[in-house]
Amino acid sequence: MKEIKIAASATLYNDVKELSIEDKKLMSKAVEARKNAYAPYSKFYVGAALLLENGEIVLGNNQENAAYPSGMCAERVAIWKASSTFPGIKIKK
Repeated sequence: MKEIKIAASATLYNDVKELSIEDKKLMSKAVEARKNAYAPYSKFYVGAALLLENGEIVLGNNQENAAYPSGMCAERVAIWKASSTFPGIKIKK
């Protein structure tokens, strides 16, 4: 038997102004992306923005379904769009 230890860390910011210029841009794009979210059931509109290694920014937003709660989260939509539009390109942020 082998024991594996997993740890995680996070940085908490008090304000968007504390982010790097690159991260501020991604945050702004994510806020923009949520305008196209489809959330008639939860009324919780979510946007996501990914920065790819090639410099492209890919957006996603949550998409609910009449069979609520099945639907797609914003992050998954962005990841699927990135892999279908830019196959083989890694996500940087």
